[in-house]
Amino acid sequence: MTDRCPARMYDPADLPGMTFDPVFLELLRDEPVARIRMRYGEGEAWLLTRYEDVKFVTSDPRFSRKIMGRPFPKMTKHHIPMDRAISFSDPPEHARVRRVVARDFSPGSIERLRPTGREIMHRYLDELVASGPPADLVRHVTSPFPMAVLGELMGIPESDRQWLIDCSSQVLSMAPDQAAVDRINGIKAEVAEYFLALVESRRADPRDDVVSTVAAARERGDLDDEEVGAMTVLLALNGWHAVRNNSTNMVYVLLTDPELRSRLKADLALVPTAVEELLRYIPHKRGIGQPRIATEDVDIRGVRISKGDVVYVSYIAANWDEEVYPEPDRVDLDRPEVPHLAFGHGPHYCMGPMLARMESQVLLSSLLTRLPDLALAVPPEQVAWQPNALIRGPVELPVTW
Repeated sequence: MTDRCPARMYDPADLPGMTFDPVFLELLRDEPVARIRMRYGEGEAWLLTRYEDVKFVTSDPRFSRKIMGRPFPKMTKHHIPMDRAISFSDPPEHARVRRVVARDFSPGSIERLRPTGREIMHRYLDELVASGPPADLVRHVTSPFPMAVLGELMGIPESDRQWLIDCSSQVLSMAPDQAAVDRINGIKAEVAEYFLALVESRRADPRDDVVSTVAAARERGDLDDEEVGAMTVLLALNGWHAVRNNSTNMVYVLLTDPELRSRLKADLALVPTAVEELLRYIPHKRGIGQPRIATEDVDIRGVRISKGDVVYVSYIAANWDEEVYPEPDRVDLDRPEVPHLAFGHGPHYCMGPMLARMESQVLLSSLLTRLPDLALAVPPEQVAWQPNALIRGPVELPVTW
């Protein structure tokens, strides 16, 4: 058994465009089970980067997500989810809460939402065209679109959606000091109170939306108020931010890869395949996600992970594992189908993958159809990327047509 290796400092940098984290490339090649320290928190942790190891850890019950109240190293001073979020729970508690909204995010429910998604997209494209080129695709399309679709699904009034966008942008920042942490915690509490009030209003006026589903679960006693707040905050804020950035990244790749764009324009049936390959290819997050705690000694690649050790995995790195994806740095629509890990794996698999897929498919198909001559209005190197953000994406995407 390999002795415990010395820990290295891991502090993810702001990287432009589709630049892949060079630390991940090094670890994939030389140290797939690595010992790390981070800027915040306490102690050391393991970081796993290989595809099969990431799948193993995220599906094995010996690695627990019940980390609250324990010291561990972390990337930020604050927790992104609220304390009672399902991010910090294990089955069966995790499954109990997740089951409440499973039907709302099922493939059938999301497919029924697709025509509405198309209508919303074309409305935003009308506004983009009316504004005249050059225009910022983020402001006109890729930012409002996912919140509008999510708002229809969840039952969020249109008048409140921009406020939630503003809240999400702050919550998913790096929070460099305690004042920022306090502000972010205050925002999360405010959004939780907002959704609790909205849930309460649905008791007398139930509708066909997620908020009404949650209201019924609360009425039955299946969820308490803290769980209601934690779940709705997670769905609304993370659900918008992830799709906003990833869909913008996809358009950026499309506009900087003439061969890919030409092939999709010639065959729109390839768009779903392209979305899956882009989800694998794009390094859409900065750093690593939530940790796990080993509840028993476990051996991985000849390395002993001891009971009580903190373990992180990188889905981003796993999606570039050359043993699974030859030439991972290339967008390849003919790649043999191997499920990517962009939405995670195991019990904590993302709750909204079908929604994110549908939104990205609608976006790319609509742009290719409505604006076949869409192009960047600036050289690629002049596109500004969000600084100090946990989810990577352009600040603006200036386009012309």
